[in-house]
Amino acid sequence: MRIGLIAGGGQFPIIFSKTARSKGYEVFAAAYYKETDPILAEYVDGIQWLYLGQVKRLLKYFKENSVNEAVMMGAVKKIRMFSNFRPDSKAISALAGIKHTHDDELLSAFARMLEEEGVKVRAATFLLPSLLAQEGCWTKKKPSKSEWNDIYLGWYLAKEIGRLDIGQCVVIAGGSVLSVEAIDGTDATIKRGGELGKGNAVVIKVCKPNQDQRFDIPAIGIQTIKTMHENGVNVLAIEAGKAVVFDRDEMISKANRYGISIVALKNDKMKEKASFY
Repeated sequence: MRIGLIAGGGQFPIIFSKTARSKGYEVFAAAYYKETDPILAEYVDGIQWLYLGQVKRLLKYFKENSVNEAVMMGAVKKIRMFSNFRPDSKAISALAGIKHTHDDELLSAFARMLEEEGVKVRAATFLLPSLLAQEGCWTKKKPSKSEWNDIYLGWYLAKEIGRLDIGQCVVIAGGSVLSVEAIDGTDATIKRGGELGKGNAVVIKVCKPNQDQRFDIPAIGIQTIKTMHENGVNVLAIEAGKAVVFDRDEMISKANRYGISIVALKNDKMKEKASFY
């Protein structure tokens, strides 16, 4: 069995590669300069380094290695679109058919093009369901009543910015929006909101309402907790069954040490409890 891996940054591609190979897959990775961790090469059967936009080279690489299924995972800093983007004719053709360059539109167009070329795109978690967030409060510290109110409001607002394909994360304090995720990503959003929140901020990160589970699913890990601690943010609320969680035990240990609350919540229950819907 062979699987293609279109790999951005972070540990997700490495975790996937280890798991896939343990299950008998040969993994052929398409990696991106200045994005993908070079250590990935140690965990795959083949690797092709590319610049963003080099779609022809990616397709050629997959065809040469008889890859007809692939996953897309890992972070790609969208700002690279303005500094390190080298689109070939295939990429230009795909971009010409979309109205804007929001994440879902870009990734969906890319996935459609792959499938037209005979490469089926699988869900990022199809070999790793254990990484999906389990419902409940994970930490010793639970959110206060006022923090729950911010979670309810933030959940609604995060779903709205997701519906508009702007981002997946908001930071709230005392009923006021402090920051909204955009092109700069989650950590930058936490930093901006934490600076304004003065130790009272809450982070809410959820799946977009029409999220394609094959890519761009929300992810958190140890770095999320470190960034929250460094910027005085006390609560993290994520979507159970939809968010990917890395190094969960260590993440919870750090959160307990820093006095941070982590809750994973089901969207249907949040709809019932939040009067904003």
